[in-house]
Amino acid sequence: MGKEKIIIFGTGDIAQIANYYFETDSNYEVVAFTVDSAYIKQDTYEGKPLVAFEDIATIYPAAGHKMFIALSYAKMNKLREAKYHEAKDKGYSLVSYISSHCTYLSQYPCGDNCFIFEDNTIQPFVRIGNNVTLWSGNHVGHHSEIKDHNFVSSHVVISGHCTIESNCFLGVNSTLAHNVVIARETLLGAGVVISKNTEEKRIYVPPRPVMLEKKSDEVTL
Repeated sequence: MGKEKIIIFGTGDIAQIANYYFETDSNYEVVAFTVDSAYIKQDTYEGKPLVAFEDIATIYPAAGHKMFIALSYAKMNKLREAKYHEAKDKGYSLVSYISSHCTYLSQYPCGDNCFIFEDNTIQPFVRIGNNVTLWSGNHVGHHSEIKDHNFVSSHVVISGHCTIESNCFLGVNSTLAHNVVIARETLLGAGVVISKNTEEKRIYVPPRPVMLEKKSDEVTL
């Protein structure tokens, strides 16, 4: 049986990366890219046709094609969320990518339009919703839940029994203690440690580094 045909929404870095992963590590064939017509500057992208999103259903009908929305965390994932719903309104099923180098031990499958990179560890009883990005190298502890439209960057530690509400961004090396709830639209800066529930739409960052008076060549390593 041949590979299922998919269209990638986007022409940025994430779309290019998604194309690479789908081509080298999936049962999907990327046949075209699409973006809103206002953003089309050329006819092709990555050697494949680039089609206006407004025309995509006519040229690549949903009956024979699926789609993947390859957008970033812009506007707390709301841009990706909007295109997620627009694609569904056009009748497309949205596919997820889970790296073959991810350790996915949960008995619950992730939702649609998820992008789960290599070296993620997903422990038993974890639930992952729709339209979630897990960049490389994260730990998602047992019985935790990541709800829809979230972006988890790299080397984030989510301990057991945590809940990530929708439209959050978790920065590189951020850490969640056991049984923490991350409220909707929380932004966690790189390296922050969260030991209690956050408040909706708040930003959490770690203390700033301190520059010492000594120079690096004045100390012994």
